[in-house]
Amino acid sequence: MQTIRLPLQLATPETIAPFGSLLAVPAAKGEALPVAFYEGSVEVYKPSIFVSDHETELNIARVNRRKPEVQWMERHFKHTQTFIPMGGRPFVMVLAPPTEDDIPDPSSAKALLFDGSGGFCMDIGVWHEFPFALADDTHVVVVLRSEATKSLMKSVVHDGEASGGDIDKKDIQRRLSVTLEPIF
Repeated sequence: MQTIRLPLQLATPETIAPFGSLLAVPAAKGEALPVAFYEGSVEVYKPSIFVSDHETELNIARVNRRKPEVQWMERHFKHTQTFIPMGGRPFVMVLAPPTEDDIPDPSSAKALLFDGSGGFCMDIGVWHEFPFALADDTHVVVVLRSEATKSLMKSVVHDGEASGGDIDKKDIQRRLSVTLEPIF
């Protein structure tokens, strides 16, 4: 089994660009919407393009520390999954760019540290592992398409892998004989 150690990079608009958009203030101010409330004391803007063509869920995941080792990577085809930290807790994500193949390219993977001050709206097709917590009881808001959640239910997952209209989850250790280890 080959091990690829991934040094942490701070999630910034530049390091996130190949994978999606950083959701943070003021960096993510983005496109101002033509609405103003309360005589301009409330401004509304779009920090990212969010895509979901069907039922969308807003979930909260409680994430505890686990071994920093990536076994699974998944991607979505119909929505821009979003992760937003609660309580200022940092987390780490391992990401790889979209591929034409049905498996990620481990040599292109990056480990990004989100410092807790902002979240991440992931582009469609980006390979990712669920966030790694740096402290127990880290809570993350997860916005995703309902179809993806249903495809991750135990009754439809086979050998840990899931496949559906909006998800492709692979065991990269078994399929590629590689382990990705974010260094933190």
